[in-house]
Amino acid sequence: MPRLPARVRIVRWLRHFWPAPLGIDGREHLRFIVGAVLGIFLTAVLSRWWVGGGHAHGPWMLGALGASAVLVFGMPSSPLAQPWPVLGGSTLSALVGAGCAALVPDPAVAGALAVGLAIALMVPLRCLHPPGGSMALYVVLTASDGLHLAVFPVLFNVLVLLLAGVVYNSLTGRRYPHPQQSPARTAVAKGAFAASDVDAALAHYNQVLDVSRADLEGLLELAGRAAFQRTLGDVRCVDIMSRPAMAVEQGVSLKEAWTLMRLEKIKALPVVDADRQVVGIVTVADFMRLANLDLHEGLGQRLRALVKGRGGQPSRVGEIMSHPVQVARVAQHAMDLVPLFSQGGHHHIPIVDEGGHLVGIITQTDLVRTLEVAVQGRDPAA
Repeated sequence: MPRLPARVRIVRWLRHFWPAPLGIDGREHLRFIVGAVLGIFLTAVLSRWWVGGGHAHGPWMLGALGASAVLVFGMPSSPLAQPWPVLGGSTLSALVGAGCAALVPDPAVAGALAVGLAIALMVPLRCLHPPGGSMALYVVLTASDGLHLAVFPVLFNVLVLLLAGVVYNSLTGRRYPHPQQSPARTAVAKGAFAASDVDAALAHYNQVLDVSRADLEGLLELAGRAAFQRTLGDVRCVDIMSRPAMAVEQGVSLKEAWTLMRLEKIKALPVVDADRQVVGIVTVADFMRLANLDLHEGLGQRLRALVKGRGGQPSRVGEIMSHPVQVARVAQHAMDLVPLFSQGGHHHIPIVDEGGHLVGIITQTDLVRTLEVAVQGRDPAA
């Protein structure tokens, strides 16, 4: 491969210094700003009140808290912004700075040593917090009483900021503390990668990632779904559903419903009201369950007794139907049905129009056939 001219290589190298966009919209930007303002203001007011009451002396707020506020309110899902890293990283670093200042007379050496030791402790204790490094350096350079400083203002400031972060993030739709465990993944994501694959990738990368493992797996799943949806194309429920959908009302006898299912060779019947609104669904499994198939009496004999309403058994569809029932809209993408079938335990999904009226039904077989056609490169809607 020919070597690129020096000018081109220099230009490409310089482009690395140009930051990429953050990928947030104006609403999230405003949420971030307001949260940081409120968090710092509340912390400042309470800390100054505490000092004014004679409970403490010296500084009542530290500049490193501003950096913590950026993480807590702007990046609430970051592992570096979780309560334990903020609390442990800040207070531990202040104590490390105090120890280095007391043992090492040269502030240049003590400052460098304090930052290094703070990092050395924060990593194994799982409380890595970037402002912690500045906290350790601050204690050394100001020759402050680190033990006293770790309690106030550090611990006091951090606790108030964290409380504000929990409340504000919750009120604005952000989970904080952010869950670090991986959520259950859909069938598409499970087929694309396993947890061991993520472990191997992280081990190979071997750098600190400012994203939780749960969020990383979630992003990979979304990317996988987007890629699979691109393969599937713009296929909607209306393109693959069976229609017209056979349906019965709640007052229909079990015998009529069973006869219809046998004649049409279907395993499920949506149950509708007079306006064709779906109110339930009755399946072969409902008949089987009601017939007590675990007993020794023959299947045919028990089903005949059931549909004829003998022995005090239910006689109407409304008495055995499953409800409420999961439905999908005609305009929904077919990909939306994958988690419903793979995780929700559903085998038949009634399809309704914008008014909620039954217009069709999709089975697992319909969806599998659609996916197979898409993978083969043909048009699933054809």
